[in-house]
Amino acid sequence: MAADARAVVAHHFDSPDQQREAASLGMWVFLVTEVMFFGGLFLAYVVYRGSFPHAFAAASRELDIVLGTTNTALLLASSLTMALAVRAAQLGRRLPLVVFLALTMALGSVFLGIKMYEYHHKFVEGLFPGAAFRFSGPEAPHAEMFFCLYFAMTGLHALHMVIGLGVLAVMLVLGARGRFGPLYHNPVECAGLYWHFVDIVWIFLFPLLYLVGRHA
Repeated sequence: MAADARAVVAHHFDSPDQQREAASLGMWVFLVTEVMFFGGLFLAYVVYRGSFPHAFAAASRELDIVLGTTNTALLLASSLTMALAVRAAQLGRRLPLVVFLALTMALGSVFLGIKMYEYHHKFVEGLFPGAAFRFSGPEAPHAEMFFCLYFAMTGLHALHMVIGLGVLAVMLVLGARGRFGPLYHNPVECAGLYWHFVDIVWIFLFPLLYLVGRHA
């Protein structure tokens, strides 16, 4: 059961609704700054892709599309469980909230495990940018740029997922203690917005890095 409204409303807010709206607005403002942050990387990718399409297509074919597709499915499933966790918090259902948060974290952790396996595989193959980079053909320098962007974009995305898992762990502990209910659930809602944002970023990364140009 949710705590009394007076116990969950900070002193500078007049009501739970005002507090929830302020928290949501703050999270949306934060996400806008994140969009601009990732937008710079996406812009760099588009510019270089347009300049060196053949090299980027050849480099893209070195990525494992099966693992990329699997990770996409995992994140889509995690968005569903996150939405169900938010709904459980709104209804004050403690057990479903904990279960759905745990499922979301499990799916996110599997995603990161697969991504670490991909990184390791690329390192072993000599596709990590640097002095040991190996890529056959005259497009090697431009292919190295592709992998610079690949590791920068997916690495930054993975970092956001690690942060998201930490936030969800806090929500899980608080949810297990019965801190959320119909009067007070905006922390879970804000965590859900963040998690959905991270999922949406991957939805753009997957086709750009794994799919575009593979038929060439």
